[in-house]
Amino acid sequence: MAVGFKRLDNEHYVNEPESIHVLQRTPMTDTCPPAAPANRTKVSLFDSHAHLDAPEFDADRGAVLRHAHAAGVKEMLIPAVTAASWPNLHALCESEPGLYPAYGLHPCYLARHDDGDLDALQAWLHHHPAKAVGECGLDLFDPSLDFERQLRLLRGQFEIAHRFDLPLVLHARRAFEQVILELRRFGKPLRGVVHSFSGSTEQARELWKLGFSVGIGGPVTYDRAQRLHKVVATLPIDCLLLETDAPDQPDASHRGGRNQPAFLVDVLDCVAGLRGEDPAELAHATTANARRLFLRAG
Repeated sequence: MAVGFKRLDNEHYVNEPESIHVLQRTPMTDTCPPAAPANRTKVSLFDSHAHLDAPEFDADRGAVLRHAHAAGVKEMLIPAVTAASWPNLHALCESEPGLYPAYGLHPCYLARHDDGDLDALQAWLHHHPAKAVGECGLDLFDPSLDFERQLRLLRGQFEIAHRFDLPLVLHARRAFEQVILELRRFGKPLRGVVHSFSGSTEQARELWKLGFSVGIGGPVTYDRAQRLHKVVATLPIDCLLLETDAPDQPDASHRGGRNQPAFLVDVLDCVAGLRGEDPAELAHATTANARRLFLRAG
């Protein structure tokens, strides 16, 4: 299979054995203002969104994990995209400490979801404890995706997350306002993260009021991401999570290549530079945020 990566436009397709996207190099140039690199011996990071079960890692997954650990990335949330991916994802997370599963139905894979998958998800969670429900959400970038079916799946996963008292991992490509509206309409307590956030400061603050953090990854490292830079610089630290979305959405220094969790340190340094904060302190804070959300720690 040819390796393919998402375009740098919020969050895009996750690779599966049948490739559904092709390599696209970002048109963006340069990077965000640098920060002094963190002392790597003291940094402990939580990658809040990494598709480590993707086939791009089949040949060297062990090495990828070793590189991540060497970089200080000791914990990762691994979100599913289809029901068919749940067993392998479960086995992966059982095989390595610090890997935490999320099970869900990604909106970009409507053709691979069956009508009974919501019932299957509920049954699966009864016997396979998870740290979150997802990846799920709405995608308005691809016009071929049936919006009403996306809504049915999303609302169903809202109910499941509420029933199991689990956080949600939300995809919202060009759909931040629609996701916020659905969260309001649901009317019951929910919590989670909107990953690969690229919306406005106002949208981020509204999500935070609704119980949702925002996930910041590789896109923030590109110079043209000026609005995202302002959002990251001004939001309260409590609502920020760091992520890679590996193997997709690499940061500026790894553009055009396969992303991996070890590269989270580049996101960390960029965000720290934008906020004028010490990277080690930012690492501590964002790791605590992720552990509090997904592990109920702290």
